[in-house]
Amino acid sequence: MTTTRSASMSYTLDGPPEAPVLMFSNSLGTTMSLWESQARSLRSHYRILRYDTRGHGESPGVTAAGSLTLAQLGQDVVDLLDQLKLDKVNFCGISMGGIIGLWLGIYAADRVQRLVVANSAAKIGSEDGWRSRAEQIAENGMDGVADGAAGRWFTPEFITRTPILVDAMVSDLRHCSPRGYAACCMALADADLREEVVRIEAPTLIVAGRHDPVTTVSDARFLQERIADADYLELAASHLSNVEASDAFTAGLMKFLA
Repeated sequence: MTTTRSASMSYTLDGPPEAPVLMFSNSLGTTMSLWESQARSLRSHYRILRYDTRGHGESPGVTAAGSLTLAQLGQDVVDLLDQLKLDKVNFCGISMGGIIGLWLGIYAADRVQRLVVANSAAKIGSEDGWRSRAEQIAENGMDGVADGAAGRWFTPEFITRTPILVDAMVSDLRHCSPRGYAACCMALADADLREEVVRIEAPTLIVAGRHDPVTTVSDARFLQERIADADYLELAASHLSNVEASDAFTAGLMKFLA
């Protein structure tokens, strides 16, 4: 395993050197550890590349100007692939990572072999909602966002069944960089790929959480209908389906990539 903080991104790359590369992109407010279950299951078959989104984990922070764009987040991925001399990867992103994947499928299509977009949308939430959240964080820090995270991320049944895991993830969010989180909120406020997703040509799998209140089944079906020949997988989970339904998520991912 290689874990490196480079000038561009903090990343982990492990698995057989000659295996195809599978790159994972995490959701807002989480780190590359979000994919530990998938990495553990798949690293004997794939070279697993995980990274912390800008402003998250050990990746470089955000300047005092405090704003990012989806294009910048997508270009971070391209720059990391260039740095690692990886021409093309299978890309799997969830939530914010999913819309980064959509951007790559549109604007860096030559770098994507297969694309998995989980619990995401061509337009996530509303511009006003994201700007309001960024303002809330600037005024009050991360506590208000963290306090409601479990209910956005997971079903009540999963929260009751796995309190230690859920509490740990909420704690990590509470310690996320407020500036980094708010900057990504601003990127999501302006991100709208509803007209462009028809340009995606890479084989694509859309994953939805049946109980997801953030990016709904309708959002997923929108993508499926507009991306040519896209596959669809619906899981009994809320927003972080790769955690709540990890076995089914991993099985669906393996089937699609085979």
